[in-house]
Amino acid sequence: MAVVNSEVEEGEQPLVQSRYSIVKATAARAKEIIDARSIEEKVRKARIEAENAPKEKDKDGKKGEPKPLLTPEEARKLQIGTPLIDNADNMKPLSIAVEELYEGKVKIVGNGDDSEVM
Repeated sequence: MAVVNSEVEEGEQPLVQSRYSIVKATAARAKEIIDARSIEEKVRKARIEAENAPKEKDKDGKKGEPKPLLTPEEARKLQIGTPLIDNADNMKPLSIAVEELYEGKVKIVGNGDDSEVM
């Protein structure tokens, strides 16, 4: 909690007053990382399938346009869920989220009764 509240000036109320807020924020960040990893896996499989599939041509003998691998929403999730620390490939998502919070790469932003990760 000291790391998260380190930017609060003296006399102000701390942003995080319970460990639950930290657990909730790191769990939300871990979910973003998990989503990004599943999208990366989907893209990897689609590329392998595209390489191994026979090249199809339309009626005119021209190659059809390849369909995009990602939807705009998936691209956004992939960007948000990319780990912000080095050497995160072999780490579990929750460990990455905790390390990002500890290093100050992500911050907990108070939002009324709820807190969210930025």
